[in-house]
Amino acid sequence: MQTDNLELKKLVYLYLMNYAKSQPDMAIMAVNTFVKDCEDPNPLIRALAVRTMGCIRVDKITEYLCEPLRKCLKDEDPYVRKTAAVCVAKLHDINAQLVEDQGFLDTLKDLISDSNPMVVANAVAALSEIAESHPSSNLLDLNPQSINKLLTALNECTEWGQIFILDCLANYTPKDDREAQSICERVTPRLSHANSAVVLSAVKVLMKFMEMLSKDLDYYGTLLKKLAPPLVTLLSAEPELQYVALRNINLIVQKRPEILKHEMKVFFVKYNDPIYVKLEKLDIMIRLASQANIAQVLAELKEYATEVDVDFVRKAVRAIGRCAIKVEQSAERCVSTLLDLIQTKVNYVVQEAIVVIKDIFRKYPNKYESVIATLCENLDSLDEPEARAAMIWIVGEYAERIDNADELLESFLEGFHDESTQVQLQLLTAIVKLFLKKPTETQELVQQVLSLATQDSDNPDLRDRGYIYWRLLSTDPVAAKEVVLAEKPLISEETDLIEPTLLDELICYIGTLASVYHKPPSAFVEGGRGVVHKSLPPRTASSESTESPETAPAGAPAGEQPDVIPTQGDLLGDLLNLDLGPPVSGPPLATSSVQMGAVDLLGGGLDSLIGDPSFGAPPAAAAVPARLGAPISSGLSDLFDLTSGVGTLSGSYVAPKAVWLPAMKAKGLEISGTFTRQVGSISMDLQLTNKALQVMTDFAIQFNRNSFGLAPAAPLQVHAPLSPNQTVETSLPLNTVGSVMKMEPLNNLQVAVKNNIDVFYFSTLYPLHILFVEDGKMDRQMFLATWKDIPNENEAQFQIRDCALNAETVSNKLQSSNIFTIAKRNVEGQDMLYQSLKLTNGIWVLAELRIQPGNTSFMLSLKCRAPEVSQHVYQAYETILKN
Repeated sequence: MQTDNLELKKLVYLYLMNYAKSQPDMAIMAVNTFVKDCEDPNPLIRALAVRTMGCIRVDKITEYLCEPLRKCLKDEDPYVRKTAAVCVAKLHDINAQLVEDQGFLDTLKDLISDSNPMVVANAVAALSEIAESHPSSNLLDLNPQSINKLLTALNECTEWGQIFILDCLANYTPKDDREAQSICERVTPRLSHANSAVVLSAVKVLMKFMEMLSKDLDYYGTLLKKLAPPLVTLLSAEPELQYVALRNINLIVQKRPEILKHEMKVFFVKYNDPIYVKLEKLDIMIRLASQANIAQVLAELKEYATEVDVDFVRKAVRAIGRCAIKVEQSAERCVSTLLDLIQTKVNYVVQEAIVVIKDIFRKYPNKYESVIATLCENLDSLDEPEARAAMIWIVGEYAERIDNADELLESFLEGFHDESTQVQLQLLTAIVKLFLKKPTETQELVQQVLSLATQDSDNPDLRDRGYIYWRLLSTDPVAAKEVVLAEKPLISEETDLIEPTLLDELICYIGTLASVYHKPPSAFVEGGRGVVHKSLPPRTASSESTESPETAPAGAPAGEQPDVIPTQGDLLGDLLNLDLGPPVSGPPLATSSVQMGAVDLLGGGLDSLIGDPSFGAPPAAAAVPARLGAPISSGLSDLFDLTSGVGTLSGSYVAPKAVWLPAMKAKGLEISGTFTRQVGSISMDLQLTNKALQVMTDFAIQFNRNSFGLAPAAPLQVHAPLSPNQTVETSLPLNTVGSVMKMEPLNNLQVAVKNNIDVFYFSTLYPLHILFVEDGKMDRQMFLATWKDIPNENEAQFQIRDCALNAETVSNKLQSSNIFTIAKRNVEGQDMLYQSLKLTNGIWVLAELRIQPGNTSFMLSLKCRAPEVSQHVYQAYETILKN
């Protein structure tokens, strides 16, 4: 180790890195050499020493690292400084507290202003890494001055340094459109970089900041033109890079199709493209298809349908159908192209064609039914479930136009039990449709299929559908006709578009794995550590009016609108089956049983205490634990001698209204709101704005089941019709006697709002303090007994930062939101407040709040039998104290 030979020293250090983990005691012996090497006149050796120290992940060594690292962070040589910056991130991963105590984070922040661009880039990379593992800490506190320094360094550092800086810029939200434009102008030259990762990072920054630019600006148009060439250039790389570029382009085209609308030809498939590139190009071609280029696209797709690669041919045939649905003017040409393909009699081509023609019939009813005869000729060649199901649907739907419809369906019925579930369900419905259209001729056929579905089948879906039809037909044939032969809703043009809020989040992750998987990082990063939901910045007012519904952004910053997208399963199932009329308030007796259920769902409330008849009343002498007088480290035993800090009642904190449902997601209806609690009653204060061109009436509201049983206590009152551009405010009283189901996160509330236009869904997070009840002040002895009784592993500790209040003010503020101070004492100059609160479902939460006069950080310890509520109670404390 004492050698002066640099190559040999590198090998020795490498050996140390590998074996330090298995022999930590031996590794300590090398510390002196590290310290000495950090003083070496050769900067390469100083950097090597600090790099190696950061890689030896042994706790005992970390404290010896601090001094050498501090010197290296202020070293005169930039190479040493940039190595030391990365070492801080490594050390933070081993021992975060040590790094914070030693003030390394502040030094790292100072390095952002360093004169050397590589030092700046590494400091940004280290801070970003640390900030990712601690999402709540505001380490990268970016402001226009620091952004300016980063943009200056951007031009001079290496390609990976540029990527770190660009990714950091993407997390910044400019204060207005002028600043956004200025940043865009300075980032644009990166688009011509040779490294594709730099190009994609630059595209990410530009796509994000374009949200803030008005579409009327000349610069907006210029930027769109500048974005196309670099994306096209990425497609001339090797296939793997092409695939990554195509997955990113797929997102960009969904968000802003105008960027690449003139570049259709680069997405035409080459004969030697791998299949994964071909399929991705095909997808983008359909997204870019428009009236202007449809002839070109169709000619290309018809060519693909004669290829030898079966998967690709299938996708090409489907693509023709999707073009017909997307571009109405081309539908006729698409149908004739599909008929030509059916004439080829190639089995898999015919089957795919029939599947897409079914969708075309749905989109354009009574237009192309003349082709049914041609389809029926190919009935015998169909062997795939999807194609057979599509053909059966066509026969059932147009039974009145097909003379031998009953014979065709009967031929399918012969092997009913060998068919897949999809075909069986479709056949059952088709025969019932046929019976309702031609009752006299098909009575035997319908009886046969109903008995096959109900008596001979063991598939519950098929059996249930069979019984429903049987009962409908036997009790009310007129109603059966209305149900089974109801008018079908038209299918939408783009069924596979990514949901807008998810798309906005993925745009923020361009150039990362999330953009290749088309899933947010939380879906595939294990443990979810360091995964922060990102969203695009809000649009500027001038550009809102020109926004089209397809490309519209989510509209609200991440803080205002949680990214919880109601899925088919959890929302539609619960909400569509409910009558959206006035909700029924449960009788008073029902409340206790529901609240008990909520306690169990949350994993056990204070069951033993709630069941105890003496609970709530001052306990008898016998109930006080024998060890009460024993000293307790947290100082709880002295509670009885203290005066309770009771404050004046000034009403619970109410958050400002946030947009819960943007107009573009609800056909012009915008809903903003907040939650309030006043004198024991909870309400949802709503503001409804009509941004559509028609009058809105018949409003109703319904909640999905949720963790605390929140439900409307009365109908939604909107007295007069809501005219275009009119806003109305209303308050909806809530109770907590609704159905209970544990949500993720716990305070998630899924809501359906109905009006004369449609039913709309959204979800929001309610602050937990609206559930803190007025009788939440626990008796002191009971507090002490309960605190001891709750296991220590249920205790959670939190830090409330930047709160410059004294104990008296804190106590008063919290009391106004039903967090009661039971006792207050002073220990070694610290004010200790002991507090209790009770939730509407009977769960008690006990708290100890430590306030050091002159220190703006408070320590909060929470104990509760349902530990999952602690995080939300802490958030309530933060919200109340800081507002």
